[in-house]
Amino acid sequence: MKTKSVVNKETVMQWVFTICACVSILAVALICLFLFANGLPTIGKIGPLKFLLGTNWKPGNDLYGILPMILGSIYVTAGAIIIGVPTGLLTAIYMSRFASPRTNRVLLPAVQLLAGIPSVVYGFFGMVVLVPGIQAILKTDFVRKVLHINNGKGMSLFTASLLLGIMILPTIITVSKTSLDAVPQSYYEGSLALGATHERSVFFTVLPAAKSGVMSAVILGIGRAIGETMAVVMVAGNQTWMPQGLFQGLRTMTSNIVIEMGYAAGLHREALIATGVVLFVFILLINLCFNLVKGAEKNA
Repeated sequence: MKTKSVVNKETVMQWVFTICACVSILAVALICLFLFANGLPTIGKIGPLKFLLGTNWKPGNDLYGILPMILGSIYVTAGAIIIGVPTGLLTAIYMSRFASPRTNRVLLPAVQLLAGIPSVVYGFFGMVVLVPGIQAILKTDFVRKVLHINNGKGMSLFTASLLLGIMILPTIITVSKTSLDAVPQSYYEGSLALGATHERSVFFTVLPAAKSGVMSAVILGIGRAIGETMAVVMVAGNQTWMPQGLFQGLRTMTSNIVIEMGYAAGLHREALIATGVVLFVFILLINLCFNLVKGAEKNA
């Protein structure tokens, strides 16, 4: 039987955990309250259609259309997913099921180091290395004559997507590897016993069993990509017009907020807060879709 002191300790810790959970919920609720209380009236004042579907962002003329920034965020995030998800997932599979312990002792610290690098350092790397490199490639005769790209820029959608693809690698690799390692060894051994090769056992038995964790990694990667600001500001070009091509500049919602919030006032400042509301709704929709997919998997 439990002694009275043990019961008291368990009760105290239960209350501590409950309070911590309530604080977390309260923090999210306060953020939602602040954003929606300040942003929704502004959207109503400007006009939902004019704000969400307008293509002109000119605060000096009281024009606040954020469709170019919405599309910019979607395009950059999609590009980062195309680059980062396959690379990160294959790296996680290699580290979990193919690499030797000696190799993992080198790769794991490298991945952890990538996760610890500040965003501004990534942005500086993009400005100094990626932007000049891509600009030099765009000036080659092959790109101009064969691909017919004559006005490409180093600061562009492609550069921002490439940089964000690198930035989301640690998240995707770490979460995916953890999920793959958690798959019972009996799944793999059973597949081998039925005559499958090592590669087929990994890709057709172990990987599907870890699908939920892999999807979590992708969702976290998407959240990191769509919410990234500083690195994108430094390499995307920051043009406020509609995105015009893979090698043309654009501006994302996060970049728009961080660039202009320092000097914005009045309706301009309120429009930037309303942009934050739209970004917040994007994140909520991504999480909702993920929860629906997980729910469908459980019911299947």
